Amino acid sequence: MPADIIISGRCARFLGRRMACSIGRGGLILGEGKREGDGCTPRGTHRITGVMYRADRIACPGPGARKIGRGDLWSDDPGDPRYNQPVRAPHRFSHEALRRADRQYDLVLITGWNRGPALPGRGSAIFLHRWRRPGAPTAGCIGLSPRDLAFVARHLRRQTRLRVL
Repeated sequence: MPADIIISGRCARFLGRRMACSIGRGGLILGEGKREGDGCTPRGTHRITGVMYRADRIACPGPGARKIGRGDLWSDDPGDPRYNQPVRAPHRFSHEALRRADRQYDLVLITGWNRGPALPGRGSAIFLHRWRRPGAPTAGCIGLSPRDLAFVARHLRRQTRLRVL
């Protein structure tokens, strides 16, 4: 079976398992059209570059996963030299807190969208994370149920890609 996570509309497939998923409130968009804050999920094939988790809420999801600490942020400011990268508080540019009061970022799979180097304004923080509720749109990420997200994290391999059709 292919090791890729396949997203087609509001359905995800991985290792033979079909899962409901949420996508961005702006729908799917070709990668070249993606812009910061548009709420769209970029189509294409994206590497999974890392896994982060809240150690105070869940067990380590697998080898290489990094704990989300109190000052961990993600830069979403196109004017920031560290745009679309993890940063630490205090940070003077616009950013998103990775340690949230809700449970959406208890487990996060980071994609390689617009990284290495990031093009300012092309979109940041495209993650796979816990959905708010079934069918509720995201800000551009892929949302999965906690159970399905944990399954994906447990079975990730170095060659696993996110393919958004």
